Amino acid sequence: MVVAGAVGFAGGGLGYGARALLQRQGEHARRLIGKPLGEEAPQADRVWRKSYGDPLDLLLLGDSIAAGLGAETRKQTLGGRLSKALAKELHRSVRLTTAAVVGSESSRLGEQIDGLPAGYRPDVAVIVVGGNDVTHRVPVAESVAHLREAVRRLRERGSAVVVGTCPDLGALRPVPQPLRSLGSRASRQLAAAQAEAALEAGAHVVSLADVVGPFFITNPDEMFSLDRFHPSPAGYQHTARAVLPSVLAALGARSEVPFGHHAPLAVDGPRRRRSFLHSPGSSAKHEAGSLHMRVPDIPGPGS
Repeated sequence: MVVAGAVGFAGGGLGYGARALLQRQGEHARRLIGKPLGEEAPQADRVWRKSYGDPLDLLLLGDSIAAGLGAETRKQTLGGRLSKALAKELHRSVRLTTAAVVGSESSRLGEQIDGLPAGYRPDVAVIVVGGNDVTHRVPVAESVAHLREAVRRLRERGSAVVVGTCPDLGALRPVPQPLRSLGSRASRQLAAAQAEAALEAGAHVVSLADVVGPFFITNPDEMFSLDRFHPSPAGYQHTARAVLPSVLAALGARSEVPFGHHAPLAVDGPRRRRSFLHSPGSSAKHEAGSLHMRVPDIPGPGS
């Protein structure tokens, strides 16, 4: 279990008593969450529905959610569920490659891509990352720069890219208030900046906080695994369903996507920016410079 540095504050910010309270809350949450799942997700890489033939290559990059930590079998991981769903929709087999690593921050996306074979070109790559950036208080500008570069490199390989933005950490029940609310705010600000950067780089975007987040908030016992931090098999099922429409759109197999899904646009950046940020008139770049000073000590499953 890894935690951010000392409790942060903005300007004159939090007083000593408030910082001490948040510090105690973070320590308590770390004890509750623990590491009952270990650090290894089920190995799901294989050709799914091999009998369909003409395999489509699917790549998973990012953190423990992309890797599938919390699933009990390979079929229950995000990659396994997406592979089966894609095969069913497209009537093609799906060759899954999982480069995602448990505990990864956005800064590790580059090395995940570096580890791929030189000639490997996935038809579509799905990136889910951000939770560890928030819990480790990585500045938003730094986090987003790594994501943008990863999307650029994948696009240069000729791959379609889908980015699932940072989940809402406000769904983590073991984290008490007010620490949970501050984590929610930080994760949503990062998600907004991720969405803008990914769209500008040519990726499709799924707002996980909007599309699947409500399930985790209203049904935590079903949606979270044993550690109450990572998705359960049911949580991954809902997450895969949430991501699937954008994956199909990125592959050209679907022309319309539901609420919370966004296709890359070559123009109209300012209007798109307003649609993702929660404070009218602010910008992701402005938030990027200050967010890391406002996020307190939030527990997370880091590396």
